[in-house]
Amino acid sequence: MPEEQPTEIPVQQISPEIPQEHGFKKWEPLMVLSLALFIIVLDATLLNVSISVLIKDLHTNTRGIQWVITAYALVLAAFTITGGRIGDLVGRKKMFMVGAAIFALGSFIASISNNLGTMIAGEAIIEGLGAALMLPATSSLLVSTYRGKDRAIAFGVWGGFAAAGSAVGPLLGGWLTTNYSWRWGFRINVIVVIILLLGSFLIKESYDDKEKKQFDFMGVLLSAGGLLAIVYGVIESTSYGWWKAKELLSIGSTQLDFGGLSFTPIIIAVGIIFLILFAIWEIAHEGEGKTPLVSMGMFKNRQFLSGAMTAGVLSLSQAGIIFVLPVFLQSVIGLDAFHTGIALIPISVTVLFAAPLAGVLSRKIPAKYIIQVGMLINLASLIIVRQTLTPDLHASHLIPGLALFGLGMGLVMGPINNLTLSSMPVWKAGEASGVTNTMRQVGQSFGAAIIGAVLITAIVSNLQGGIQNSNVIPAQAKASIITAVANPGTDIEFGGASKVSVKLSPEVAAEITTISKKATTDANREALLYASIFSLLGFLVSFGLPNVRDLEKNQHTAAAGH
Repeated sequence: MPEEQPTEIPVQQISPEIPQEHGFKKWEPLMVLSLALFIIVLDATLLNVSISVLIKDLHTNTRGIQWVITAYALVLAAFTITGGRIGDLVGRKKMFMVGAAIFALGSFIASISNNLGTMIAGEAIIEGLGAALMLPATSSLLVSTYRGKDRAIAFGVWGGFAAAGSAVGPLLGGWLTTNYSWRWGFRINVIVVIILLLGSFLIKESYDDKEKKQFDFMGVLLSAGGLLAIVYGVIESTSYGWWKAKELLSIGSTQLDFGGLSFTPIIIAVGIIFLILFAIWEIAHEGEGKTPLVSMGMFKNRQFLSGAMTAGVLSLSQAGIIFVLPVFLQSVIGLDAFHTGIALIPISVTVLFAAPLAGVLSRKIPAKYIIQVGMLINLASLIIVRQTLTPDLHASHLIPGLALFGLGMGLVMGPINNLTLSSMPVWKAGEASGVTNTMRQVGQSFGAAIIGAVLITAIVSNLQGGIQNSNVIPAQAKASIITAVANPGTDIEFGGASKVSVKLSPEVAAEITTISKKATTDANREALLYASIFSLLGFLVSFGLPNVRDLEKNQHTAAAGH
């Protein structure tokens, strides 16, 4: 008797209407859905290497550009579940097309932005909402279109496009910024969306025909409010402080003092309360026979819960290396935006190789073990990159570590989605996909916020210590320089020329540059240490994933339960 494929959904869950195409025609929907995922993920990293140019063009500062970048992930985290549920009710293909159109509109607005407000409205809010409608549709349509071994291959390719998008983003963004304009990154999205809308005719419609056509508006409000509050708190912790207030909350001209307590734990606590109320509301709503935004019964499924948790925790570490390395490559080595992107090419090369390979390997090897091998490779790569960083290294020295990182990403991304979503019946694919992608987006937001906070705090601390202990810098100049670097976002903090209130000799300026490069290098090493800890945590969480025998049992149990 042939061995049963562990990532294949139970027979009871397979829709008999799924057509059995052959040859290249069978994979046409996969190409369209993977391209959509590619531009969604690419957009999250496209601007990372163009910050200095954006500051000048939009007449803003580093803090403003950081909000442009993080708000995109924030909107995705808050509304992906909603997008998945709407797709279940009205049609996933319809939601895919509507989301693509909204995504194009946001990209166009971002491309003509001349100020920070317009940029946030276009790139973060409108484009983010479009992505939140498209993202769960890409994976749920794969579940409804493919089965068995074909699905494993499809998710391998899909995962490869996702990982490649995060790696290609800095390269494409750097090339466009250096040779043309960062605005072309958004103009290209409009062209790609036209291709997606034309290609959508190759995709069969899919929707949830088991539930009433009801929409849970209160569930949307509570879940979005809770996630927005928590992610906002984590991102703003560098300004307000984690516990003791570094800065008072300002609302217009009014400043609020919470008795010395930072605003961060307060807003995070509000977010947690919202999410608790969301869970209570969903249970009660479903108990009344109404359609919830998220069925709490999904989390009783061990396969789904462990898969979603693993994906979320892993995103904490994966967000770190893409966030940290551009700072090092530009401030320490002195690369421009384009060459920063080139330095990250090893990630995209190996991930494009590893993701389809994972799909092929999953035919014979349980997905759990492929995922765990990939996560161990991720952990090893972060350790190697961390140990490689020195102020005088050449970018080519990073190739082995970055290539390993891409290999690990490719091995994890496809199988973890297949394993997680295959635990649910096809008619719940949009809801399950929304929850899974939300976990991943929350992980990415938390990872970038936490690792970013570690990086900036360490740079400032290292700079101040280096300046204080320097035998070259005159004692009378140290206080002024230390005051200058105490404010996050100054040029000196990122290896640039210092702007202090005293005139510096060439020798002192050179000393400050040396101290700055060492401080930034050490801070990057510390940030990568946190990324490594997150990666190790993800590996430990992955032990909750079912093995072959557990999966077979869970598949039939899930089918009977649904």
